[in-house]
Amino acid sequence: MELRYESNPDPGRWRHRRKEGSGRTVVAVVMVLLLVGVLGGGAWYGYQRFSGMFLAADYDGPGTGEVVVEVKKGDSASAIAETLHKAGVVKSPEAFVSAAKNNTDSKDIQVGSYKVRKEMKASAALLMLLDLKNKAGNRVTIPEGWTHMQVFEALSKASGIPVADFDKAAEDPQALGVPAVWFKRNDGKKVDKKNIEGFLYPATYEIPEKATAEDILKPIIKNFNAEMDKLKFVETVNSKLKSQNISPYEALVAASIAQVEALLDEDMGPVARVLYNRAYNGDFPCGCLQLDSTVNYWLRLTGAGAKSSDKLRTDELHNPDNPYRYNVPGMAIGPISNPGEVALKGAMDPPKSNFYFFVTIDDKGTTAYGVTNDDHEDNKKIACKNGIPICG
Repeated sequence: MELRYESNPDPGRWRHRRKEGSGRTVVAVVMVLLLVGVLGGGAWYGYQRFSGMFLAADYDGPGTGEVVVEVKKGDSASAIAETLHKAGVVKSPEAFVSAAKNNTDSKDIQVGSYKVRKEMKASAALLMLLDLKNKAGNRVTIPEGWTHMQVFEALSKASGIPVADFDKAAEDPQALGVPAVWFKRNDGKKVDKKNIEGFLYPATYEIPEKATAEDILKPIIKNFNAEMDKLKFVETVNSKLKSQNISPYEALVAASIAQVEALLDEDMGPVARVLYNRAYNGDFPCGCLQLDSTVNYWLRLTGAGAKSSDKLRTDELHNPDNPYRYNVPGMAIGPISNPGEVALKGAMDPPKSNFYFFVTIDDKGTTAYGVTNDDHEDNKKIACKNGIPICG
């Protein structure tokens, strides 16, 4: 390609000049080389001077010491980068932003305070923010099957907030975020709308500094809602258990009982089916659950403490003041624990069976099932032989 200049309207003419013009050509070449040298030196100087503007400055090592930084709600990668830079964690905000762009997991950084190190490589700082083990402050783990009383004691210990404050905040579960759909039954029994049992989803939660009881309980309820949405619990119950006219709340009650009664994951569903067979089929003699676990729940509520099956007295099993008593007809009036994912899945879509009895028969947690009371008595003999404390 030939270039046209204003001073040379015919770009082809210079190639046919006479030799006497060659001296000027050499001079021009020398001038060009000198110019390139000057420009090259300037470019190198400019690179040295301004490279920090184009390449993000970053530390090389894993860092030293410890510093606590806070990721706030709504923080972007840039906002987090500024926080880290001001705290002396990363060498430049740009380095962290670049690391975040190169790691798709960066979107999973959670709100909270984190323990990180000073002067660390940006990509390493990002990994520390993604690891929940580095979260600062108190955390509480709610295991499957805990009652709200156990949960509140743990939350109180971690936060310093009195149990009474949690009890007070829990009196209005809907204000904490429990949807109204969870306070409906199809069996004619009234739902206690002040009962938070069953809604404290088992997981690990961070306890924010200077939080109130409400501040701590709301995220737990929010997580319950999210997990139930993920499981499609309401939709599944309304579909799979429609023939027995079981509401989501009644299924939640069943899940809470299965969580306590079944020791192995594989038995959560079968045990829930036994509960439905007893409470809703209409051909079980009393139409009741006849469970020690519901009786023990009441004993815990009243401060008496739970007992093993062989220690429960007849007056405790059949106390007319106990709404969870042994022979009360139908499904229990409310949850007796806070069930986890496996129990919830088992209760929302249990395998079909004609079993009306179940009992743990060994120390491995094996559950045996029966159709008739004779089946059940035979299974109890096996349990007693194996040393399971059900024989009075």
